[in-house]
Amino acid sequence: MGPAVLAIVAIAAYKLARATNKSDPLLWLIAAGVCAVTAIARTEIVWLFIAAGIFGLVYYGGGLPRLRSSGAAGIAPSGLAATVKGFALTGPGSALGSMGLFFVKASAFTFGSGLAIVPFLHQGLVHDHHWLTEQQFVDAVAMGLISPGPVVIMATFAGYLVYGILGALVATAAVFLPVYLFVIVPGRALRRHGDHLRLQGFIKGATAGAAGAIAGAAIVIGEQVITRPGSVIIAAVALALLLQRKAKVPEPALVAVAALVGILAFS
Repeated sequence: MGPAVLAIVAIAAYKLARATNKSDPLLWLIAAGVCAVTAIARTEIVWLFIAAGIFGLVYYGGGLPRLRSSGAAGIAPSGLAATVKGFALTGPGSALGSMGLFFVKASAFTFGSGLAIVPFLHQGLVHDHHWLTEQQFVDAVAMGLISPGPVVIMATFAGYLVYGILGALVATAAVFLPVYLFVIVPGRALRRHGDHLRLQGFIKGATAGAAGAIAGAAIVIGEQVITRPGSVIIAAVALALLLQRKAKVPEPALVAVAALVGILAFS
């Protein structure tokens, strides 16, 4: 499934960038810069999103506004965690509260499409906390793509691997909490100010940065899943199918077919 997931993530980055950046060379430059930093550092730097958004707020919103300074609380790593095997209710080695806070933070700093959360989750789950291996992370993304509902449901699968069923419930609630607080609760105010130049400028800049981070994450994931000639062929075919315009190929079906091909070819 890995090469197919890679193709889907790469196409998502391209579509998000094309829809947001259009013909604006500055937005494309922001996306390319964030992509390069993410790929080279092999990590998502969340403050690049904020910086890109603030730049867009100033550049596209009519100059420097009066800004209040605000801080963001960091989340300390909680150490290594053992992978949960089988149908487990809980899992050892990981503070459940720390995991919940991580998913709240991941959701709060996601801009753009659902796959924009992929680079943030990759950094936290694999590198910072070591809760998942690279292969488990790719599996989690694949589960989010083939299951009903939004792509961010991958958090449910990841939470289960870390802390069993309880972890899955906490991760799911945590990843949707910021959506409720930032969109549903202030919905009327957002509708009133949706056409504000500064708000639109911030969204432009932050979304361009998100597209770049997704592309950078695709490069990092590609280093893990492209391990043999067959992987290259699956990724290339998946890209070709996703790019063709004659008939839309459902992403869950693409991942399922890739998994079947892998079973037949590599087992």
